[in-house]
Amino acid sequence: MNVQQKRKEKGFTIIEVVLVLAIAGLIFLMVFIALPALQRNQRDTQRKNDMSRVQTAIQNYQSNNRGRLPTFDNGFISSYLTAGGDTFTDPDGTNYDFKQSSNPTTFDHHVYYTIGAICNGEDVETGKGGQKVAIQYKLEGGGVECINN
Repeated sequence: MNVQQKRKEKGFTIIEVVLVLAIAGLIFLMVFIALPALQRNQRDTQRKNDMSRVQTAIQNYQSNNRGRLPTFDNGFISSYLTAGGDTFTDPDGTNYDFKQSSNPTTFDHHVYYTIGAICNGEDVETGKGGQKVAIQYKLEGGGVECINN
């Protein structure tokens, strides 16, 4: 009787283990690459919503003040943007700062406004707005959010 038997070991080969670890590593790498972009997009979406709040606040101010435009001082902010204990801050926790200018160049938490102007895409066209205000904010992910009342 030839009793030459091969012992069959149960378990995984080193190749199988390395392959599973490599696939898991690639999945984790893709998640860590995509996560910051997703967070940046969420913050930019919140910023766009905040600029819509400014637009609504301007319209409310004009309704209450015979069509006059706000001065964007602390009185306007406290009466129309933070009334009732609401907050008006950037998603990263810093306060928005209103600045009269157009065409922001850097992401710096400034809300730029131009009186008597309208938005044309990301740019502002002055002298066409009458009682309009163009509001611009540089987004963290790139581009400029521009809306007018």
